[in-house]
Amino acid sequence: MSADQLSDEEKKILLRLAREAMEHGVRHEKLPPLNLDSLTPPLKAHGASFVTLTVDGNLRGCIGALEPYQPLAQDVREHAIAAALEDPRFPPVTPSELDQIEVEVSRLTVPERLEYKDAEDLLAKLRPNIDGVVLLDGVRRATFLPQVWEKIPEKAEFLDNLCYKMGVAPDTWRRKHLDVLIYQVEEFRE
Repeated sequence: MSADQLSDEEKKILLRLAREAMEHGVRHEKLPPLNLDSLTPPLKAHGASFVTLTVDGNLRGCIGALEPYQPLAQDVREHAIAAALEDPRFPPVTPSELDQIEVEVSRLTVPERLEYKDAEDLLAKLRPNIDGVVLLDGVRRATFLPQVWEKIPEKAEFLDNLCYKMGVAPDTWRRKHLDVLIYQVEEFRE
């Protein structure tokens, strides 16, 4: 385990915080305040996370942040509630679904710009199953976590789908030089 990776205990704490937050949110109960003093330094440090909810391996919600702006533990709680209630692709999670939902947390590295010359160079530089990718086009942006490569392993199709998610034509990445950022994740699930 490298020095900047979370311990197994820290991962368990984040998964517990995510599940508690999601369950409180779905039941419209007030979330108890987070006691930062009880947490380890990595969980108190600013961190960016995505929380992914699945039912039988199928996506049920996924919300997160690309840039760290609050303590990691707080970030995970906030995004667990948002994944359950605010993902525009899905209706809000209902209390009857809670037992079927599996929670996954992804802790992100800070995104870095990927320099590339053209579409072919971009394809050559992408690293499936390693890199999460952010596409930026003016005010539009979209990201896929590295885990999405499992469902869309072909690089061009991955970028087509990411453009579609961003709300532009799927081949935009071929026709226009987009800003591309990459990041990696440490992901763990219940």
